[in-house]
Amino acid sequence: MAKFVLAGKADCPHYAKAELLADVLQTNLPDFHIHKISVHSDVWECYYGITSEMHSDQMLKIATENQVTKELCMKEEDLRLRAIQPLHIWISGCLNLISYSLIPHLFTRGIFPGLSVFSLHLMDTSGTEEVLHALKMETEDLAIPEIHEVTIHSDPSHAFEKAHFILFLDEQQTSFESGLDDKDHVLEWVAEQFCFYGKLIEANAREDVRVIVAGDCFVNLKSSLLVENAPSVKPHNVVAMATQLECEARTLLARKLSVKTAEVTNVTVWGNISGCFHVDLQKAKVCSYDGAICGPAGFSLHVVEMIYDWKWLRTDFLSLLHKYRPTISSKTNKATALSATNGILSTLKAWNNGVSPDEAFSLGVYSTDELKAKLDPCVAELQKEKDMASKVLKKER
Repeated sequence: MAKFVLAGKADCPHYAKAELLADVLQTNLPDFHIHKISVHSDVWECYYGITSEMHSDQMLKIATENQVTKELCMKEEDLRLRAIQPLHIWISGCLNLISYSLIPHLFTRGIFPGLSVFSLHLMDTSGTEEVLHALKMETEDLAIPEIHEVTIHSDPSHAFEKAHFILFLDEQQTSFESGLDDKDHVLEWVAEQFCFYGKLIEANAREDVRVIVAGDCFVNLKSSLLVENAPSVKPHNVVAMATQLECEARTLLARKLSVKTAEVTNVTVWGNISGCFHVDLQKAKVCSYDGAICGPAGFSLHVVEMIYDWKWLRTDFLSLLHKYRPTISSKTNKATALSATNGILSTLKAWNNGVSPDEAFSLGVYSTDELKAKLDPCVAELQKEKDMASKVLKKER
């Protein structure tokens, strides 16, 4: 229980105001009690033996000075904040499991060289404010000094504002083995969502924005729809992440050759990353291979010369590669978040730092007519998907 004593001159307006507040508090708070002492102005000095040496006009001057000082401090703070020029990174589909392994490593030294201040914007149109706020709190709890601010967005109306980088993790979880109806449903969602995202990029993002699309299905189609609906953005600034698929291919080859995955290099993936693709082994090399020819550290041999089982390369290898990711996901009932995170970080690092001319790096980019014969089936598949997407959009209109 709290009991307060309120004393003052009977004719004092400040005492009257405090008395009114005390009455309200006493009425509404069960354990709040007030004892009032109202003293006549003639005996106030004698009662307490003190008087206020500050007159009302002096109080008003001090109040005015305080207001001016506060406004100056606010202007200084505004100028300080304006001087900070952070790199704006947007993660769309941020409630994807990939985010939880990506965000802690996204600001590792070397990913964005020469930059030290970042604004991280987390968006998920299917998530609630409560869940997004929880992710924001977890991100802030990482105490990463490079992060200037973390914002959350469930409403896409202001999405991608001032964006320097956009990472798309949006995915509709499904299995294509469940039937064509399920695939058509996902295709309908992709067509609508990524046409919409492309228009938002065109309206809100910077012209030099860089976009990475990751995922397990329709990755090339998503990238293509973004390019078509954001004409002011250079097509080669919108890429489909192929590094994860490349590393999976390297893993299968490494197992066949009984070496570590890191010892198989320069494997290149062409085509529709999440559909019909071609694995190019022309420049692929292997180190530390236990064969007839040995060499010093760093000595490498061509992969195609060390794998004599051509039947395995032409049939079983591609079949295993198509099933590789779904097999892992079926065992864990989760997306392959770690390998996807590694793919995104590798892509960002290569994009921002460049790669050696001798090093092959797979990336889904705006296509030319190179390797046309091998890419024709992939292009045909993508065109079929785009035609289906167009039909879906026409129905909506």
